[in-house]
Amino acid sequence: MCLAIPGKVIEVKGKEAIVDFEGLKKNVRIDFVKVKKNDFVIVHTGFAIEKVNKKNAEFTIKNWRKINKS
Repeated sequence: MCLAIPGKVIEVKGKEAIVDFEGLKKNVRIDFVKVKKNDFVIVHTGFAIEKVNKKNAEFTIKNWRKINKS
């Protein structure tokens, strides 16, 4: 089982996007999902594998922050 934290797409460049994971910005391949700026995605091994709606992404990120503070 994996734990995936949603990241926010901040820029799209062809088949890659820059995704922000709470301040950590990574280049991610977007071959499998169609995304645009401000979308949230789940990433596995450098590939965006799923878009996540904003409400669910923000819920997950909020709870991840709570866990990290413990």
